[in-house]
Amino acid sequence: MTIDPLEPSPSLEPTEEDERAARAARIMEAVIFASGRPVDAEALAAQLQDGDGVEAGLARLAAHYRHRGIHLVKVAGGWTFRTAPDLAEHLTVHRVVRRRLSRAALETLAIIAYHQPVTRAEVEEIRGVHLGRGTLDLLLEAGWIAPKGRRRTPGRPVTWVTTTAFMEHFGLESLDDLPGVDELEAVGLLEDTDQPGEIAAQRPPEEAGDAADATEEPEEGEAADGDSTTVVPLSGRGGA
Repeated sequence: MTIDPLEPSPSLEPTEEDERAARAARIMEAVIFASGRPVDAEALAAQLQDGDGVEAGLARLAAHYRHRGIHLVKVAGGWTFRTAPDLAEHLTVHRVVRRRLSRAALETLAIIAYHQPVTRAEVEEIRGVHLGRGTLDLLLEAGWIAPKGRRRTPGRPVTWVTTTAFMEHFGLESLDDLPGVDELEAVGLLEDTDQPGEIAAQRPPEEAGDAADATEEPEEGEAADGDSTTVVPLSGRGGA
């Protein structure tokens, strides 16, 4: 027969002391459960009529929860309930955290998509403003851009291209499916594509990339034909 430590002794005539100890343990259980932070022994004693029996009550509670899904543990000088360590794998929750891209990130992504392969300096030249430190990192974390290689120019800057994940997210079969100038003007996204600094699809991505590829130097470990072997997986946080 299993004996519940929170109940009085199962003898035929439980003593008054047994009943008092069992009630004290239940009171402490309720106080600890209702508290949002660990409860110390002094706070528990304040809830008991005589202020005694805290240690015995905690021992009862620890024994009661020893083989259950939650355990009574001492944390930061107080007592609290925590899930059993051996059940951690069953409590893991995977969530997709969606973050809205800033205007700077959207503009940078558009420039890379239409002018790839492109360097950071070229992105800044097209936008007409300095590129924040975290903008490329955000797009890289989302898995939408990846480094392709380095330009054979002073400083050997890294060039950036879009990834397969970018096309999957935006429903593109290929880069040829990117909206052209006429389509962008039709929906009001372009007003004057002749002005410097405007984000415009002036040439198809393949044509724009042919000239740039002539001066591209593949990254270490990249195929000689320029196809990037860098794989940037989509993170669980997403980037939309």
